[in-house]
Amino acid sequence: MKRVISVITVILLAVIGTLIFNKLTGEGKQDMAETEKLIIKKFDGSEVTYTDQELKEVLTPLQYKVTQKDGTEKSFENEYWDNNKEGIYVDLLSGEPLFSSKDKYKSGTGWPSFTKPLVEENIVTKEDPGIFGMRTEVRSQAGDSHLGHVFKDGPEPTGLRYCLNSAALEFIPKQELEARGYGRFMAEFDS
Repeated sequence: MKRVISVITVILLAVIGTLIFNKLTGEGKQDMAETEKLIIKKFDGSEVTYTDQELKEVLTPLQYKVTQKDGTEKSFENEYWDNNKEGIYVDLLSGEPLFSSKDKYKSGTGWPSFTKPLVEENIVTKEDPGIFGMRTEVRSQAGDSHLGHVFKDGPEPTGLRYCLNSAALEFIPKQELEARGYGRFMAEFDS
């Protein structure tokens, strides 16, 4: 009987380990069908259509895993976790403005963390059931990219921590905002 319980325990641990691995790496989400296309409305008003294969060609493997497969990049080993420059963070595919460096803070997690979105309408949240309970996923509205998750353990004034993957973002420095079509956000840095 003890041997049967041991075997069942090993099998359960293997299944749970596989589920956790798939959730963290994004391995569990299926590719788009051959005929399926992702239509993205860009920040400049244009539309771009991608097949799954085209997305794999446009994005790095990590960017694809994070944005399309709901994966997670390594903490402390990503581009923006310690970026202290002034500017805004936009969706990698659509260019829609998402977060400002003014709302970025050191959360100690190793991922870029923000207290609030720059443009609330550009953020979509949805419940994300995981191995360790329910979380709230954060996605870009136009790009439908997986960005990360939002937690209710952040600093005031919002009490929120938008914990994001650098691989889903592009940083636009303050001095490039005007030239890149984001001039209306210059006022964000006037104070």
